[in-house]
Amino acid sequence: MDWGTELWDQYDIIEKHTQSGLELVEKYVKFVKERTEIEQNYAKQLRNLSKKYNLKRSGKDEPDSRFSSYQSFLDVVNEMNDYAGQRELIAENLMMNICIDLTKYLQELKQERKMYLIEAKRAQQSLESTYKQLDSSKKRFEREWREAERTAQYAEKTDQDLNATKADVEKAKQQAHMRSHVAEECKNDYAAQLQKYNKEQSQFYFNEMPLIFNKLQDLDERRVRKLAQGYILFSDTERHVMPIIGKCLEGITKAGTNVNDRNDTMVVIEQNKSGFERPGDVEFEDYSQGINRTSSESSLGTPKGPMDILGRNRSKNFWLFSKKSKLSPSTLPPFSSPPAPSPANGPPSPKFGRDPLSYCLKEINKTVKPRISSFRTLRRSPTVTEDFTHLPPEQRRKRLQQKLEEICRELQKEVDQRCALGKMKDVYEKNPQMGDPASLASQISQTSQNMERLTGERVKYEVIRPSVVYSHLRGLFIYHDDIRNLLMFFLSSPDGAHSDESIPDPSQAIYAEFDDDFEDEELTAPIGNCTAMYSFPGASEGTISMQEGEVLAVVEEDKGDGWTRVRRNDGDEGYIPTSYVSIDLKK
Repeated sequence: MDWGTELWDQYDIIEKHTQSGLELVEKYVKFVKERTEIEQNYAKQLRNLSKKYNLKRSGKDEPDSRFSSYQSFLDVVNEMNDYAGQRELIAENLMMNICIDLTKYLQELKQERKMYLIEAKRAQQSLESTYKQLDSSKKRFEREWREAERTAQYAEKTDQDLNATKADVEKAKQQAHMRSHVAEECKNDYAAQLQKYNKEQSQFYFNEMPLIFNKLQDLDERRVRKLAQGYILFSDTERHVMPIIGKCLEGITKAGTNVNDRNDTMVVIEQNKSGFERPGDVEFEDYSQGINRTSSESSLGTPKGPMDILGRNRSKNFWLFSKKSKLSPSTLPPFSSPPAPSPANGPPSPKFGRDPLSYCLKEINKTVKPRISSFRTLRRSPTVTEDFTHLPPEQRRKRLQQKLEEICRELQKEVDQRCALGKMKDVYEKNPQMGDPASLASQISQTSQNMERLTGERVKYEVIRPSVVYSHLRGLFIYHDDIRNLLMFFLSSPDGAHSDESIPDPSQAIYAEFDDDFEDEELTAPIGNCTAMYSFPGASEGTISMQEGEVLAVVEEDKGDGWTRVRRNDGDEGYIPTSYVSIDLKK
């Protein structure tokens, strides 16, 4: 079944149908474009939402970053950002695979349809032209035949007229014969035109137009198939990203399951634990016995009542021992002047009682005013100090350790850079054509200054860290030097069980310097091979010679200084210029 056979006389219907089909394609393209805009706006809004709630901008040092609920929220935001990326991918694929492709195909169909319609119009115009010629020849034949009949009748009438001369009769007969001949020619011309028209009409209705209609039918069928593919792509475009979208949703679900309430509770404890102990009982002050004691003689750090805890002492500092509250020289006897010993075999010194440390703490109670701040004061942001004295003991210990590790890492980087610059300088001195050693002086000087600065900071924090001790006796937090002086004073008495030698000196708690980088160590596994493109003498210290074409094992990559560490099969190791070899690293 084709249009050329069944719809041979429905040219207008076919033209209208093909036009409406192309309009349907245009309508579908507009529909997909609007859907693409919706997807793009949706993805943009999701991106903005993820960016708005992405808490990573607060920094990794944010205390909340260690909570599992915090990390899970970040995972949810990141997964939502990935989900937005998939929506963008859907919009992009819809635009590329449907809108752009169908628009281009639609233009091709329009041009093809226009060409077929022009061919049909040309064939129709040719048939109409032949028909006009046929009609003209027919009318001429009709006119000439009637004229011939009229002249024939006149000649016959003249011949029968007795008054007509022979010349008139002969002239009438010649005129009739001539008209008859012309009519016969018109008849033959009309017959030829009729035959020509019939032939062209048959060609038009049985060959030309059916062929054009079949081409239009093929065009319309291809248009329908392409549109059907567009419908399928509309669904497949989203279905293809469904697995990734599913993974995003699974990631959000996993983020929810990764929340650990007990772990978050422990993190809160670890981050906020002060290291203090709860206040002890308030001592009874019996004024009836004539005791005149100040409020500072009660247990150290113990608030007088609940109001002290709830916020009455808001203006007081939190630390028990500030610069103003340290023991005055008049209170603490010099370390070099121990008290006089008690008589031999005599009773223990009543000044110390049975526990020197307890007496020491009581003496501190008498000289240092308790400074227990309210909870509201604790929540205020204290002045940040370089040695972290604004933090509670436990938090201060952790921050000091972190600071010391950061300094050590930075110092190690500077040490590595200084070694690399030293090697480069040696090579430049041995081989002046490779570079000027003086050009490295500024870098070496800067690196040395950085090493000196970092070493000073490291020593400073190594001295501060061991000097921090905890006193879990009633929340007491003091410095090592104070306790050391007190203990040395009391333990130096005959009642003390230990000597001065048992107290460690904090000045000795300093880490050792870095070990030499070139000490013997186990062989490092090669990370690849290299082939020498040029010969290298390896005359300077730390380098190794090589010949052109020699294959060596790469032990350490170039760190940016232009040197690569290699090893021969016999175990010799050294540095070579990176630009002298072709390196092939293992994957």
